[in-house]
Amino acid sequence: MPKILLIDDDQSLSTIFLTAFKQNGLDTVYAETGDEGIKKAKEEKIDLIILDQVLPDGSGNDILKKLKEDPQTQKIPVIMFSNFSQEELVNQAINAGALDYVFKYQVEPLDLVNKVKRLLEHPEGGPTREV
Repeated sequence: MPKILLIDDDQSLSTIFLTAFKQNGLDTVYAETGDEGIKKAKEEKIDLIILDQVLPDGSGNDILKKLKEDPQTQKIPVIMFSNFSQEELVNQAINAGALDYVFKYQVEPLDLVNKVKRLLEHPEGGPTREV
């Protein structure tokens, strides 16, 4: 069963998405901070990371860079997950190695589940910026 790591400090929204992943056959791990997420990405066999852009201990783009610089985590696909759609943030994330950038306010839980499943099947598909 694929294992997804969700790094997001919004507990109520995360619970909704984590429940949808579990109901659709995806094992999930949750972290509220970037540092906690990096630690869990190293400790668990993670198949894909969903990473919030705004975290209590730094920007998602900074956490993404740390993940991509570490040999233990650099090959794990990352989807950025944010309420912020500034083109500069999106471009920075994609350039830093994010596979995709999903806007929280535009995505239904099942749509994100389906996107994750597609990306796990075809990770070479690259950034699409759509759901």
